[in-house]
Amino acid sequence: MEDNKKLYTLLVYSENVAGILNQITAVFTRRQVNIESLNVSASSIEGVHKYTITAWSDEDQIVKITKQIEKKIDVVKANYFTDEQLFIRETGLYKLNTNKVLENPEISRTIRRYDASITEVNPTYTIVMKHGVTEKIIALYRELAEFNCVFQYTRSGRIAVTRGKQEEVSKFLEQREEQHG
Repeated sequence: MEDNKKLYTLLVYSENVAGILNQITAVFTRRQVNIESLNVSASSIEGVHKYTITAWSDEDQIVKITKQIEKKIDVVKANYFTDEQLFIRETGLYKLNTNKVLENPEISRTIRRYDASITEVNPTYTIVMKHGVTEKIIALYRELAEFNCVFQYTRSGRIAVTRGKQEEVSKFLEQREEQHG
Protein backbone atom coordinates (compact mmCIF):
# COMPACT_ATOMS: atom_id res chain seq x y z
CA MET A 1 0.00 0.00 0.00
CA GLU A 2 1.32 3.44 -0.84
CA ASP A 3 2.48 5.68 2.02
CA ASN A 4 -0.01 8.45 1.28
CA LYS A 5 -3.04 6.14 1.62
CA LYS A 6 -4.94 6.01 4.86
CA LEU A 7 -8.23 4.63 6.04
CA TYR A 8 -11.11 7.05 5.60
CA THR A 9 -14.67 6.66 6.79
CA LEU A 10 -17.46 8.16 4.70
CA LEU A 11 -20.80 8.89 6.32
CA VAL A 12 -23.43 9.12 3.59
CA TYR A 13 -27.07 9.99 4.23
CA SER A 14 -29.70 9.27 1.62
CA GLU A 15 -33.39 8.97 1.05
CA ASN A 16 -34.55 5.39 1.55
CA VAL A 17 -34.89 4.41 -2.12
CA ALA A 18 -34.06 1.23 -4.01
CA GLY A 19 -30.84 1.30 -6.03
CA ILE A 20 -28.98 4.03 -4.14
CA LEU A 21 -26.50 1.56 -2.63
CA ASN A 22 -25.55 0.43 -6.13
CA GLN A 23 -25.06 4.07 -7.23
CA ILE A 24 -22.83 4.79 -4.22
CA THR A 25 -20.64 1.70 -4.62
CA ALA A 26 -20.33 2.36 -8.37
CA VAL A 27 -18.48 5.61 -7.57
CA PHE A 28 -15.80 3.58 -5.76
CA THR A 29 -15.66 1.03 -8.58
CA ARG A 30 -15.17 3.69 -11.27
CA ARG A 31 -12.27 5.17 -9.29
CA GLN A 32 -10.85 1.69 -8.58
CA VAL A 33 -11.00 2.17 -4.82
CA ASN A 34 -11.87 -0.95 -2.84
CA ILE A 35 -14.47 -0.64 -0.07
CA GLU A 36 -13.01 -2.07 3.13
CA SER A 37 -16.29 -2.19 5.07
CA LEU A 38 -19.87 -1.08 4.54
CA ASN A 39 -22.71 -0.75 7.02
CA VAL A 40 -26.17 0.51 6.09
CA SER A 41 -28.92 1.31 8.58
CA ALA A 42 -31.70 3.72 9.31
CA SER A 43 -30.37 6.99 10.73
CA SER A 44 -31.78 9.04 13.58
CA ILE A 45 -33.78 10.99 10.97
CA GLU A 46 -36.99 9.39 9.73
CA GLY A 47 -36.81 8.30 6.09
CA VAL A 48 -33.04 8.83 5.88
CA HIS A 49 -30.55 5.96 5.76
CA LYS A 50 -26.95 6.16 6.90
CA TYR A 51 -24.11 4.43 5.06
CA THR A 52 -20.83 4.00 6.93
CA ILE A 53 -18.16 3.15 4.36
CA THR A 54 -14.45 2.65 4.93
CA ALA A 55 -11.82 2.70 2.20
CA TRP A 56 -8.06 3.09 1.89
CA SER A 57 -7.33 6.14 -0.21
CA ASP A 58 -5.40 9.38 -0.41
CA GLU A 59 -7.19 12.58 0.52
CA ASP A 60 -7.44 13.92 -3.04
CA GLN A 61 -9.19 10.75 -4.22
CA ILE A 62 -11.54 10.56 -1.19
CA VAL A 63 -12.57 14.21 -1.71
CA LYS A 64 -13.50 13.42 -5.33
CA ILE A 65 -15.41 10.29 -4.32
CA THR A 66 -17.33 12.19 -1.63
CA LYS A 67 -18.28 14.97 -4.06
CA GLN A 68 -19.42 12.46 -6.69
CA ILE A 69 -21.56 10.61 -4.15
CA GLU A 70 -23.11 13.85 -2.92
CA LYS A 71 -24.18 14.70 -6.50
CA LYS A 72 -26.47 11.67 -6.58
CA ILE A 73 -30.08 12.85 -6.57
CA ASP A 74 -31.20 10.77 -3.56
CA VAL A 75 -28.11 11.51 -1.43
CA VAL A 76 -28.82 14.10 1.24
CA LYS A 77 -25.25 14.59 2.52
CA ALA A 78 -21.84 12.90 2.33
CA ASN A 79 -18.74 13.61 4.41
CA TYR A 80 -15.41 11.86 4.89
CA PHE A 81 -13.53 11.55 8.17
CA THR A 82 -10.35 10.17 9.65
CA ASP A 83 -10.51 7.89 12.68
CA GLU A 84 -9.63 10.72 15.09
CA GLN A 85 -12.79 12.61 14.10
CA LEU A 86 -15.17 9.76 14.91
CA PHE A 87 -16.28 7.44 17.68
CA ILE A 88 -16.00 4.02 16.03
CA ARG A 89 -17.09 0.51 16.99
CA GLU A 90 -17.29 -2.93 15.39
CA THR A 91 -18.30 -6.36 16.63
CA GLY A 92 -16.36 -9.58 16.29
CA LEU A 93 -17.97 -13.03 16.57
CA TYR A 94 -15.82 -16.07 17.28
CA LYS A 95 -17.12 -19.65 17.15
CA LEU A 96 -14.79 -21.78 19.24
CA ASN A 97 -14.42 -25.52 19.86
CA THR A 98 -16.09 -26.07 23.27
CA ASN A 99 -13.89 -29.04 24.17
CA LYS A 100 -10.73 -27.00 23.62
CA VAL A 101 -12.16 -24.07 25.62
CA LEU A 102 -12.93 -26.41 28.55
CA GLU A 103 -9.55 -28.20 28.32
CA ASN A 104 -7.43 -25.02 28.27
CA PRO A 105 -8.22 -22.35 30.92
CA GLU A 106 -5.87 -19.94 29.13
CA ILE A 107 -8.50 -19.54 26.39
CA SER A 108 -11.07 -18.21 28.90
CA ARG A 109 -8.43 -15.93 30.45
CA THR A 110 -7.66 -14.52 26.99
CA ILE A 111 -11.38 -13.87 26.37
CA ARG A 112 -11.68 -12.03 29.71
CA ARG A 113 -8.46 -10.06 29.13
CA TYR A 114 -9.99 -8.66 25.92
CA ASP A 115 -13.25 -7.85 27.72
CA ALA A 116 -15.14 -10.14 25.35
CA SER A 117 -18.22 -12.08 26.41
CA ILE A 118 -19.28 -15.68 26.00
CA THR A 119 -22.82 -15.54 24.65
CA GLU A 120 -23.58 -19.22 24.03
CA VAL A 121 -22.09 -22.54 25.03
CA ASN A 122 -23.16 -25.96 23.79
CA PRO A 123 -21.32 -29.31 23.59
CA THR A 124 -19.95 -28.49 20.11
CA TYR A 125 -19.16 -24.79 20.07
CA THR A 126 -18.85 -21.67 22.19
CA ILE A 127 -19.78 -18.24 20.80
CA VAL A 128 -17.69 -15.28 21.93
CA MET A 129 -18.56 -11.66 21.11
CA LYS A 130 -16.23 -8.67 21.29
CA HIS A 131 -17.28 -5.05 20.76
CA GLY A 132 -14.62 -2.45 20.18
CA VAL A 133 -12.09 -1.12 17.74
CA THR A 134 -10.89 -3.13 14.76
CA GLU A 135 -7.36 -3.65 16.07
CA LYS A 136 -8.54 -5.27 19.34
CA ILE A 137 -11.06 -7.50 17.56
CA ILE A 138 -8.38 -8.76 15.17
CA ALA A 139 -5.85 -9.14 18.00
CA LEU A 140 -8.28 -11.36 19.95
CA TYR A 141 -8.82 -13.48 16.84
CA ARG A 142 -5.06 -13.94 16.38
CA GLU A 143 -4.59 -14.99 20.00
CA LEU A 144 -7.52 -17.43 19.88
CA ALA A 145 -6.22 -18.85 16.58
CA GLU A 146 -2.94 -19.70 18.33
CA PHE A 147 -4.92 -22.08 20.57
CA ASN A 148 -6.21 -23.82 17.42
CA CYS A 149 -9.77 -23.56 18.72
CA VAL A 150 -11.49 -21.24 16.21
CA PHE A 151 -14.17 -22.82 14.01
CA GLN A 152 -15.37 -19.52 12.52
CA TYR A 153 -14.67 -15.82 12.86
CA THR A 154 -16.33 -12.74 11.43
CA ARG A 155 -16.24 -9.00 11.97
CA SER A 156 -19.06 -6.53 11.41
CA GLY A 157 -18.79 -3.43 9.32
CA ARG A 158 -17.83 -0.28 11.14
CA ILE A 159 -20.43 1.89 12.81
CA ALA A 160 -19.49 5.46 13.60
CA VAL A 161 -20.78 8.75 14.93
CA THR A 162 -19.05 12.10 14.75
CA ARG A 163 -17.54 13.55 17.89
CA GLY A 164 -19.85 16.59 17.61
CA LYS A 165 -23.24 16.88 19.36
CA GLN A 166 -25.37 16.08 16.33
CA GLU A 167 -25.01 14.33 13.02
CA GLU A 168 -23.63 16.52 10.23
CA VAL A 169 -26.73 15.84 8.18
CA SER A 170 -28.95 17.39 10.90
CA LYS A 171 -27.38 20.84 10.37
CA PHE A 172 -27.70 20.44 6.61
CA LEU A 173 -31.37 19.46 6.83
CA GLU A 174 -32.13 22.38 9.18
CA GLN A 175 -30.53 24.83 6.73
CA ARG A 176 -32.39 23.28 3.80
CA GLU A 177 -35.68 23.54 5.72
CA GLU A 178 -35.04 27.24 6.48
CA GLN A 179 -34.36 27.94 2.78
CA HIS A 180 -37.47 26.14 1.58
CA GLY A 181 -39.74 26.90 4.55
